[in-house]
Amino acid sequence: MSEPVHRVILLLDIEKYSDRDDVEQAYLRRMLYDVTDQVLEAAGIDETLRIRADRGDSVMELIDANASPTALLRAVLTEIPVQLRMVNRMASRSAQIRLRTVVADGYVAVDGYNGWVGSDLNHACRLLDAQLLRDALRERTDDFALCVSQSVHSGIVRHDHPGIPRDRFHAVTVGSKNGPLNAWLYGPVPGSRGPGNGPEHRPEDAQDHREEGAAPAPGGVGDRPAPEVGTAAPRGGVSVSFQGGSPSFGGSLVTGDQHGVSGGQVTGDVHLGGTGGPEARR
Repeated sequence: MSEPVHRVILLLDIEKYSDRDDVEQAYLRRMLYDVTDQVLEAAGIDETLRIRADRGDSVMELIDANASPTALLRAVLTEIPVQLRMVNRMASRSAQIRLRTVVADGYVAVDGYNGWVGSDLNHACRLLDAQLLRDALRERTDDFALCVSQSVHSGIVRHDHPGIPRDRFHAVTVGSKNGPLNAWLYGPVPGSRGPGNGPEHRPEDAQDHREEGAAPAPGGVGDRPAPEVGTAAPRGGVSVSFQGGSPSFGGSLVTGDQHGVSGGQVTGDVHLGGTGGPEARR
């Protein structure tokens, strides 16, 4: 096995490939190769600077570190939508091609069987297969969804290079069998609130704002205000009234002086549940 070397990793996968028949699959594979070649050519990356692996419904490219990853990412963002639009406008519905794409980087070794080995490559493949990226493509109308690794974002995206709009990328965390992976999704995040340009909404972010110091109203439960003295509570609640000095809760009666645990005292009759006071029960 060769020593691991640093590579830029480009992965492209066809949506719903296995749902097509053999003729359609063969056509989609040709289109996938054509789109990939157009992207790499636009980035100035010729065949001497890359190694390709065919995975049936997907293509994997290991790109030499001497090639520009910034030019590659720019070509991915600009060329793939254009190429897909050109292909799909002339294709039948069953031959439409839609792509999930990942751009990552890391150390990869090539073994004696022309196999690729490296944890960075494994992580890139996990991003390509992530449900979040699948959901993103399902919601898109431009037939293309892109996710980049944390390192690609740190090294390229965050610098806002021409043709690579930093504000269109949103931090996401995707699940994998190796645990959660941090990445950046281009375009709207599936299920995000608002117009779709905000960060992914995670369950752990949905916390009670009262923990941040917003105390509930005195006498209330949560955000529900306590009923005013002398008025009826909503149906199913407890009404509180003071009639002739005797606190009445609903209608039942508790007679005698009542002493609270904390030292408070109610003198007189306490009326709980039912429909009437002492006179009504005689």
